[in-house]
Amino acid sequence: MPSSPHRALRALLALCTAAGLASVAAPTATAAGAASPGTGPTAVVTMGDSYISGEAGRWLGNSLTNSGNRNGTDRAWTGSGYDPSRVYGTTAGGCHRSDTAEVKSAGPLASSLINLACSGATTENVIRAAQGGRAYKGEAPQADQLAAVAASHDVELIALSIGGNDLGFADIIATCAKDYIVWYSYCHDDQQTEVDARIDGVMADVGRSVDEIRAVMTGAGYASSDYRIVLQSYPSPIPRAAENRYGESGWARTNTGGCPFWNADADWARDSLVPQLANRLKGVAAAKGVQFMDLRDALQGREVCAKASRQVTSTVATSGTTSEWARWIDSQSTQGLVQESMHPNAYGQQALGRCLALVHARPTGNHSCRNTAGSGPSAMYLTAG
Repeated sequence: MPSSPHRALRALLALCTAAGLASVAAPTATAAGAASPGTGPTAVVTMGDSYISGEAGRWLGNSLTNSGNRNGTDRAWTGSGYDPSRVYGTTAGGCHRSDTAEVKSAGPLASSLINLACSGATTENVIRAAQGGRAYKGEAPQADQLAAVAASHDVELIALSIGGNDLGFADIIATCAKDYIVWYSYCHDDQQTEVDARIDGVMADVGRSVDEIRAVMTGAGYASSDYRIVLQSYPSPIPRAAENRYGESGWARTNTGGCPFWNADADWARDSLVPQLANRLKGVAAAKGVQFMDLRDALQGREVCAKASRQVTSTVATSGTTSEWARWIDSQSTQGLVQESMHPNAYGQQALGRCLALVHARPTGNHSCRNTAGSGPSAMYLTAG
C-alpha cells in the first residue's frame, strides 16, 4: 500500500472508469443441437455485472506484501510471474469471469453452470440488440447470449445482478475515497442527492432487463413455470464506522487497510445506500413476479477493514474464517487491477455461490443471505425476506 496520498489519488481516479464482474461466454445454439424446454442439459445461468461475474476472484484475502504470491493471496502467481488468465480464463482483461464466480462456486446445481455476466455491464448490455441493447467488451448483449443458451439447454434458474453501474457505484466509491484522501470533506450528502435523482430511472431499466429475460425465454418456448428468475442485491464491501479496526485519523485506513472513507460516509454507505438499493430492487422483483435474494448483509464482519477479520501476513495464513472477503482499494496499483477494488474476492464469491445454492433449493419466496460469524463461506444461511 502507498505512503503518498498523491499516488493513491491517481489510482482512485482510475477507479472512476472501473466496475463490474465477469462470466463465461455462452454456447451457440445450432439447428442440430437445439433443445426444447425440459430437454437438453440442465442449466443455471447468471447475468449482469461485476458482482456476479467474478471480478476480484483472483484474491484470497488481502496482504500488504507486494511480491511473490502476496502471502498466498494472489491466485494468479505462477511461481515466476502473474497470469490473471489462471483465474479469469479468456476473459482476463475483459469481462473478468472468474473460476470462483457465484455460479461456479454454487456446486452441482445443474449439468451446465453458465456465466454470461460481464464486469462493468449496465442494463443496456443485458437488453437484446433488437430492442436497443448494446454489445459490450466484444460480446453480444447478454439477453441475446441467453437466447442461444435457452435453445440448447433446459434452463432452470437465471440469477441477475444489475443496476449498480447504472447508478454509478464506481464513481461513488472513487468520490468518497478522494474526499477522504484529498479534500477532507464528506461525500454522502452530495452523493445521496445524485442517487436520489437517478434511482427511479435505474429501477425502470432493471425492470426492463427482467422483461427482456422473460421475452427471450418465452421466445424459446418456455412457460413461466419452466424456470425461475432470481434478482439479487449487492453486499456492502466496507463496514460501519464502529466495526472498522482502523481509526478515522491518520493514514492507516488508506495505506494499511485499503478502506479510505470517513466514518460518516462509511455509515451512510452501509446503512443507507446499500439498503436503499436493496429495497428498491426488492420492489422491482415484486412488481415483475420474480424471486429476490437480499445480499446486503452477506459480507457482515468480513468487509475490508472489519474488526472481525484480518489481513493475511507471513504468519497469518489465508483463511475463509479469518480473512477479509472483499478486495481492498489497492490505491497504488501494486497488486492487480484497481477495477477489482470493493468487490467480493474468492472467499466472498464462494459465499455468494453458497447463497445461490440455498436459493436454488427454495423455489418460492424472497430470502436474505447471511454469513455465520467465525465460519467459512460454506456456512452461509437464509432468512425469510
